Amino acid sequence: MRFLVDNALSSILAERLRRNGHDALHVRDLGLGAARDEEILASAEDQDRVVISADTDFGALLALRRQRKPSFVLFRRSSGRRPEIQAALLLANLPPIEEALRQGAIATIEESLVRLRLLPLGGAP
Repeated sequence: MRFLVDNALSSILAERLRRNGHDALHVRDLGLGAARDEEILASAEDQDRVVISADTDFGALLALRRQRKPSFVLFRRSSGRRPEIQAALLLANLPPIEEALRQGAIATIEESLVRLRLLPLGGAP
């Protein structure tokens, strides 16, 4: 899969995903380290990447705009802060949610729980 890791998370997460065969970039790789959330979403949509963050604002923006893409993976605090643990959690839980992320979804990942909501939230635009 193609991922874009937000500044709220470590670039180590992107590196770990790359080691496991994914096309993963950190926002700083694209010169978006200081970019607004709207710019990051637009870049992810243009490049067909899934945004990964610990920032709930991405989900709120997707809901408000009733967008189908980009997909978004939200790490909740209970998932831990260490990028190695976050990468392991995502990789372990990716197979059952991968197709939904390709189509348009929000996945919330916690240590013992994954919630999946298809986009657009609130019905078709």
